[in-house]
Amino acid sequence: MRSDTIKKGDIRAPHRSLLRACGVSESDFGKPFIAVVSSHVDVIPGHVHLNEVAQFVKKSVIDAGGVPFVFNSIGVCDGIAMGHEGMKYSLASREIIADSIEVMLNAHRFDGMICIPNCDKVTPGMLMAAVRCNIPTIFVSGGPMEAGQNENGEPLDLISVFSKTAAKLNGKLSAAELLDVERRACPTCGSCSGMFTANSMNCLCEAIGIALPGNGTLLATSQHRQSLFKRAAKRIVQMVYELELDKSGKSKIKILPRDIITAEAIDNAMILDLAMGGSTNTVLHLLAVANEAGLSYTMSKFNELSERTPTICKVSPSCDYHIEDVHNAGGVHTILGEIRRGNPKLLNEKATTISGKTLGQMINNWDIRSKKVSSEALKMYAVTRGNKRTNKAFCIKQSNKNLSEAKLSFDPFDCIRTCDKAYSQTGGLAVLYGNLAPKGAVVKTAGVLPGMLRHSGPAVVFDSEPEAYNGITSGKVKAGDVVVVRFEGPKGGPGMQEMLGPTTAIKGVKLDDSVALITDGRFSGGTAGASIGHVSPEAAAGGTIGLVQNGDVIEIDIPARKLNIKLTEEELMLRKIPQHSPKINTGYLAKYRAMATSADTGGILKIKEQTE
Repeated sequence: MRSDTIKKGDIRAPHRSLLRACGVSESDFGKPFIAVVSSHVDVIPGHVHLNEVAQFVKKSVIDAGGVPFVFNSIGVCDGIAMGHEGMKYSLASREIIADSIEVMLNAHRFDGMICIPNCDKVTPGMLMAAVRCNIPTIFVSGGPMEAGQNENGEPLDLISVFSKTAAKLNGKLSAAELLDVERRACPTCGSCSGMFTANSMNCLCEAIGIALPGNGTLLATSQHRQSLFKRAAKRIVQMVYELELDKSGKSKIKILPRDIITAEAIDNAMILDLAMGGSTNTVLHLLAVANEAGLSYTMSKFNELSERTPTICKVSPSCDYHIEDVHNAGGVHTILGEIRRGNPKLLNEKATTISGKTLGQMINNWDIRSKKVSSEALKMYAVTRGNKRTNKAFCIKQSNKNLSEAKLSFDPFDCIRTCDKAYSQTGGLAVLYGNLAPKGAVVKTAGVLPGMLRHSGPAVVFDSEPEAYNGITSGKVKAGDVVVVRFEGPKGGPGMQEMLGPTTAIKGVKLDDSVALITDGRFSGGTAGASIGHVSPEAAAGGTIGLVQNGDVIEIDIPARKLNIKLTEEELMLRKIPQHSPKINTGYLAKYRAMATSADTGGILKIKEQTE
């Protein structure tokens, strides 16, 4: 085992002595050492319960025959960091998470790893570390939050609060009405209840094959989630032993992150994202993970897949369905099952998963509309909301024995549609190109109103996210305009802020059917509307978006995948990007800015080679 480096032989007596001080017993030295990587922090609702989860996983690893060691990653709550300087640290935290896990795994020679992420940049950061270190790894998220409800039982979520806040600032909502929504929107622990970045990434882990079924949709409050953690603990110990060499010197079974996270697996993840209209941030993170895995994967591949992938599921902010509804409709594997039935050759069904089965075999067993569906799947997908305000993990007991007992308030065949009844025969995300985005820009087409798929209008330019938010709420933006927010890319921000504030402000002032927004920054998974982000190259890297002036006509054609400024190449060459001094010159963000690349590469960090 890898951990033999620190626990075998006379020369390792000092190491064993230190391990004994940590509670390792004599019999433990022959067992696999498993890193239980929790992302618990008390200031993120998706993570506030993860200490309890980590301790449960720790006990489950012991029961499975392993020796667990818990350590934590940092985490940034994008919602709490939104709209101020704190958001600059969100994307940048992804690299710290990946680096710190690499440090812990390699310094202490762990044999395997269970990752317990949930929100925002933690899941992609852990994925980057997993492929970088390439030891047996399983992901088990903390689970999604229940949706809130207003007094009439209608669903609410964090986006409801953002949009109502903009309405209040615009004089269209009372203080009492805003306070009522604020109190109701986020009722439990867990990742925010829509198909935002956290839930998108946790669902994509199932499609990639590095997480077990239910990882992305089974509610954080459900006691049934304990069975998921137990299965993960048992499986990680098995995977370590399977990796051990037999007498011939060959490994018995090899299922490492780089065996799982292949170009085919990234395709599968992107197909799921396109089918369910997930967050545009997933493009950024999948590119970064692919880079860590040594794969050649570009944004253009997303358009190729989008042309062949129907949008069969829409979730908040694109409609009123929430992640709990997707779960009761059958979850990730039922979405994949419907894609397979409608387009049999699209998915890479032979892709390896941590279960030891192929993705196709997992769909057979966990797609509730499959003839081969397992009884465990029918039981797990029957888990419904608890309707109890709580920040405790798995505190709600399951009352339904199977799906036939679950009383659903919606049609599951509308929540997850068949391909012939899809919202659209193309995917929910698209990459646009043109003189304004030579290396691409990303839009969530699933969230764009039909009348905004093609739009042309004058630019209203802002050089920061706060300027844009204030400009929108104060009336500087009119119907027909195109809001341009620049110098907010990975290098320019630095840190590539999310534009949830400006996009929800547009909705809050009732301009979402007539105003588009483009930026070299990025969007929350909670963003909807004609919101085009990741414009590359970014302004701080000399991109065309830095040349835009107020009144310039911006032409958007999403069906044709075009994004242009109505100027000739000669006219553009006569312009110069405005002087823009770095916003931060000290600390971590200064280091980040020096190495950050534009969004078309995933916003990864690259070390510049010094030349003599």
